[in-house]
Amino acid sequence: MQKGIDDSLLETVRYLGTELGQIIQQHLGDEWLERIETVRKQGRKSYAGDKAATKSLQALFAQMPDESLLTIGRAFSQFLNLANLAEQEHTVANVSEQDPVDEFLAKIKQTDQTQMTLEQAVEHLSIELVLTAHPTEVTRRTLIYKYSRLAECLSQLHESDLTDKQRKKVEQRIAELISQAWHTDEIRAARPTPVDEAQWGFSVIENSLWQAVPDFIRTLDGKLAENFGLNLPTDAVPVRFASWMGGDRDGNPFVTSKVTEQVLLLARKRAAVLFLDDINKLYVELSMAQCSDELQQQVGADEHEPYRATILQLKSKLENTVEGIEAYLAGEQYQSETWINHQDELIKPLQACYQSLNAVGMQVIANGLLLDTIRRAHCFGIHLLKLDIRQDSDRHDQVFSEITRYLGLGDYSNWTEADKQAFLLRELASKRPLIPRVWQPSADVQEVLDTCKVVAQQNQQALGIYIISMARAPSDVLEVHLLLQEAGIKWPMPVAPLFETLDDLNNAYDSMAALLDIEWYRGFIRNHQYVMIGYSDSAKDAGALAAGWAQYQSQEALVALAEQHQVKLTLFHGRGGTIGRGGLPARQAIFSQPPGSCLGGLRVTEQGETIRYKFGTEALANRSFSLYTSAILEALMLPPPAPQQKWREVIEFMAGHARDNYREVVRHDENFVPYFRSATPELELSKLPLGSRPSKRKPNGGVESLRAIPWIFAWAQNRLVLPAWLGVMKAFKTSLEAGHEDLIKEMMQQWPFFASRLSMLEMVFMKANPEMAAIYDDQLVPEPLKYFGENLRTELKEAQVLLLELLGQKEVMQNDPAGKESMQIRANYLEPLHLLQVELLKRARQAGDDELAYSLERALMVSIAGVATGLRNTG
Repeated sequence: MQKGIDDSLLETVRYLGTELGQIIQQHLGDEWLERIETVRKQGRKSYAGDKAATKSLQALFAQMPDESLLTIGRAFSQFLNLANLAEQEHTVANVSEQDPVDEFLAKIKQTDQTQMTLEQAVEHLSIELVLTAHPTEVTRRTLIYKYSRLAECLSQLHESDLTDKQRKKVEQRIAELISQAWHTDEIRAARPTPVDEAQWGFSVIENSLWQAVPDFIRTLDGKLAENFGLNLPTDAVPVRFASWMGGDRDGNPFVTSKVTEQVLLLARKRAAVLFLDDINKLYVELSMAQCSDELQQQVGADEHEPYRATILQLKSKLENTVEGIEAYLAGEQYQSETWINHQDELIKPLQACYQSLNAVGMQVIANGLLLDTIRRAHCFGIHLLKLDIRQDSDRHDQVFSEITRYLGLGDYSNWTEADKQAFLLRELASKRPLIPRVWQPSADVQEVLDTCKVVAQQNQQALGIYIISMARAPSDVLEVHLLLQEAGIKWPMPVAPLFETLDDLNNAYDSMAALLDIEWYRGFIRNHQYVMIGYSDSAKDAGALAAGWAQYQSQEALVALAEQHQVKLTLFHGRGGTIGRGGLPARQAIFSQPPGSCLGGLRVTEQGETIRYKFGTEALANRSFSLYTSAILEALMLPPPAPQQKWREVIEFMAGHARDNYREVVRHDENFVPYFRSATPELELSKLPLGSRPSKRKPNGGVESLRAIPWIFAWAQNRLVLPAWLGVMKAFKTSLEAGHEDLIKEMMQQWPFFASRLSMLEMVFMKANPEMAAIYDDQLVPEPLKYFGENLRTELKEAQVLLLELLGQKEVMQNDPAGKESMQIRANYLEPLHLLQVELLKRARQAGDDELAYSLERALMVSIAGVATGLRNTG
């Protein structure tokens, strides 16, 4: 009898767990294996509600020395990593033959009226994924590599035509890789640097995206041609990549101008190395003599292997680039004129070979490896990916304050917005330099100026956009343009304001309208404006529902404004992996946006651990590209409906109440911050070397200055997951009591934005565990503050009940059994890790300000990373 999908996944999880158990047994002996197995069984019972099992585990952990707790933590963290791998491979192996693009194309064939033609939609198709660092996923690049190879082995293992000999070989390789992972430190000894983070991003490209991109474009091209007679041109770039790693200096003092320069050079070097591998293969394969007259003229009449001659010149430039960058970084002499310095130098020779092969009837050869390389060249280019620059608006303001004070013009920061704009526009139009030659600015101002110089020295293909965090007014954008002009930039770098608090989102339209009313500005940007929408900080500021509605309204208003000015608008979505930071499955995320918001393309952050879960293998990356592509094409051709006025009134009512409910707890209750810091590992997170960036924007600030990632991260660790639900269902209850029930049900059925809010809450409530949160409170929270946790858990349970009533379900995730099973498989391994973390937090806090013992500190780090792994999207 054929096993069900569920059994298949469970069998793989058990198999990997058994392999890990055998390795632990070989390394530590039978006693340790028995101890870990006991913990696993007790953890399963504890998760099922057996309080005796919970107490038994707590007593066991209390007796263990730090070193033993570290071993337990490592074992269960590894179990969770392997369970995630099994699920990823299972997802890829069991997707239906009709992938999301197939389903979309079938739907379009049966649809009479669409907003635009498929050909127009394909022309608009632009997916830019911006890779950003995350404290749980900058652990070790070597482990990412091992897990990727393990995923490949699992895929091979499930092939039906595998011989016994082949199976045994794959199983041996799996055992080897699991052993390598077990014997590798999962946490760095020191905090990763921004360069480490950037190198991790490069590895993601090398290990999966490099092959996945041309594979996906080839597949998409084939489907469009077969179904609609459409062909993608060779320069089509439906998906491209940018990065914040090494460019995001907002609150990160470790990202300096020198770091940015180094990261840009390392990216160029990695691109050259990867293209060299392609070029070497092409040199072997393109041995043909027959070519077009144009190619023969280029290489000379005496050349009998014209393709190889063309490729050889390119190979030489790439080799010079690798050697030259290595010399530069080592402080040695170099000659950059021999490097490959422009995109055309890579693309033109490849395109010449492609056109020649097609001209002489060798289309089969042209459309093989050569076409893949051409598509990689258009997607990744000589810089591998575009680096974004991000800086806080206050830092730019500081530059101009120091300049104007030095010049005797007063303090720029005290000027009105109108005076600032007048000054900036006058200087932008001036032909003389603004920055004095003999002037010594402060270190912070000098760093901003140095960064602008590094930016100005790059060509346009190296950089993405310049993002201004905490942007509020047109002057914030004009300041950056003037600073870049002063640095000598030769091309108009796009500058994007980031609207991230509730007030900033609500004022985004007014700010951008004032900016686009400036005639000089519209001409300068060449009618293309980027705006970044902040999801995490707005949710931290006002709660998930109020932030979500503000984000929607802001985007809707900006789309209308762009249309009014005939400006192409690219909205950049700063989503994280979690619900509290705007995280949603791709299709839901796109359809929860206003109609027209994808016309300028989709630009979205992909953060930390979600990068591995979406793009960690070629198969996963192809699946993710397909999901994004089908959703964007559908949003362009069959856009979601604009909300009716009566829906707007209801959501406005609910958002206002949700905001007030949230702020009453988070902002206005003096006991909230003490409770937060005792009930979660927030303080410990800031001490541990889990990421390059400090956990706070301002070192002496309170919870309001805490970054969104550690804010979400901390609440996920104790399973209260508070930011994603606090105050929301209370607002629903108030709305129901006000007589909105029929409208709420109508909105659930007809408005994707609203339906996605409830879907998000379902996922949150599946991950929330009030019983576990109560254990954290019992062991870690001072007696006078325990009432606070009791009140929050009561609200959480009431919220769960009300949500199920609205959905007409008996339990959460009832209509998503695969998603529910996914969480439950990991829950049994998570339970011991949580209990272990509570014990470790107790010990760490008893140590006070003393330096933690190595084993205790490392065990705490492992438990934090392990819980993050088990929950999959914790920040």
